[in-house]
Amino acid sequence: MSVAPVRFQARKSIEQVEEGNELAPRFDERGLITAVTTDADTGELLMQGYMNAEALQLTISTGEAHYYSRSRQVLWHKGATSGLVQTVRELLVDDDQDCIWLRVDVAGGASCHVGYRSCFYRKVPIGGDFASKQADGHVDLEWTDTEKVFDPADVYGDAPNPTVL
Repeated sequence: MSVAPVRFQARKSIEQVEEGNELAPRFDERGLITAVTTDADTGELLMQGYMNAEALQLTISTGEAHYYSRSRQVLWHKGATSGLVQTVRELLVDDDQDCIWLRVDVAGGASCHVGYRSCFYRKVPIGGDFASKQADGHVDLEWTDTEKVFDPADVYGDAPNPTVL
C-alpha cells in the first residue's frame, strides 16, 4: 500500500498554532505527543498512548492508528498482532497542538492488551466514597469491567507483556 507523505509545518507563532490552518504538532523533549483514543460512536475512552512523528504521519496517511511504545521503544500499528485494528474516523488536535484525539472504530471490539474493551477498567474512589471505604488511606481500585473481550494468551501467546513494571 502506497501512502502519501505527511509533512508537519514548523511552529512559527502562537497565532499560527492556535488559530491557523497548518498542522504544526508540538512533540515533547522525547519526540512524543499524547494521543487519547475514544470509540467514535459512544465516546467511551478506550486508551491513552503516545505517538512520535512517524506514528502520527502513518496514522494520518493510512487511516489506522499507530503509536509509539515508550516501554518497548518501538513504533506499533494497533491491531497488527491482535487483529483489533483501530480505524480512525476522526483525528483532532488540541488548541496548542500538543495532544491528539483519535475517534476510532475498533475491529473486534477491544483496545486493551489485557483483554478488556477499554484500558480504563478500574476506578479510584474519590471524595466521600474514598473516605468511607478507605479510612486507613490505602487505595483499593474498584472494577468497572470484569468481562474480557479476548484472552491475551490466545492472541499474544508467550509474547512478553508490552507494559513495563
